[in-house]
Amino acid sequence: MGIYLSSPKTEKFSEDGGNGRLRYGLSSMQGWRATMEDAHAAITDLDATTSFFGVYDGHGGKVVAKFCSKFLHQQVLKNEAYAAGDIGTSVQKAFFRMDEMMRGQRGWRELAALGDKINKFTGMIEGLIWSPRRGGSNEQPDDWVFEEGPHSDFSGPTCGCTACVVIIRNNQLIVANAGDSRCVISRKGQAYNLSRDHKPDLEAEKERILKAGGFIHAGRVNGSLNLARAIGDVEFKQNKFLPVEKQIVTANPDINIVELCDDDDFLVLACDGIWDCMSSQQLVDFIHEQLQVENRLSAVCERVLDRCLAPSTFGGEGCDNMTMIVVQFKKPIGSIASTDEQSEPAVAESKPVES
Repeated sequence: MGIYLSSPKTEKFSEDGGNGRLRYGLSSMQGWRATMEDAHAAITDLDATTSFFGVYDGHGGKVVAKFCSKFLHQQVLKNEAYAAGDIGTSVQKAFFRMDEMMRGQRGWRELAALGDKINKFTGMIEGLIWSPRRGGSNEQPDDWVFEEGPHSDFSGPTCGCTACVVIIRNNQLIVANAGDSRCVISRKGQAYNLSRDHKPDLEAEKERILKAGGFIHAGRVNGSLNLARAIGDVEFKQNKFLPVEKQIVTANPDINIVELCDDDDFLVLACDGIWDCMSSQQLVDFIHEQLQVENRLSAVCERVLDRCLAPSTFGGEGCDNMTMIVVQFKKPIGSIASTDEQSEPAVAESKPVES
């Protein structure tokens, strides 16, 4: 449930940006929650032809969400599959890589630096003491080298986050999702979900949870977590006899690859603080209405947050942190497929994990 404030924090962080292919606007708001645990990433030029957007909804703390917003897109770029043009595999491996990077002394130190003031100070001191010294000038850039230190056996954070990211390259849209944040595209005004909310009561999620030794009580994994996939949450990933994608809770994302067409208006990435209050179609309709009178996309996002904010904490809905990104495609997209051939975009299942 989380702890609520006596009155909501309605100050918003908002941003607009774009390039020759697209423009975006985003906004986030703490709302009624005692802390802000959402994070996001908006990088219009991941490389010369690629843009990256991500929403990370934290639970149990903010540090995993902030860690992902800082490092996940970097790992997509670094994976060898990305250079080979296989963005789906590179982003899948980047999700798993987050859990790997948050272990050990280095992981603890980076998480501490993203945390509260006392942890930031401790992490900084330990970094000065324990981080490896680099000698030669021709050494490779830091690739998360092992560090000795008092937290060398740190198994990873007990808090976690969802991750819903979109990578746009030319006419192709790659959506990767783990958790219950959501990506929706508006095609000729019709809302199509490009991701699936990973709730524990979904049959495929339930089967994995039970096989891994977990249980579901009151719609929550082991009676505590109300989503079935997430980055972090190390206590749900302790079965040494199972691969990462078969743990009680897994970071394994669904990957969905969609060809853009001229009928595509915009896409939305948002955390469940939005989707708890509006359906996909309601949100798409609202955005279309607002775009008639407001050109700045961040202002449209702000209006959505204000609309979703509950007047009190009595009902629960509209009381969560809220983060939302709208990406609008500049016309014409010049799609490979003609618009007559376009139909409802499919929601993909998880990619097989490559060893």
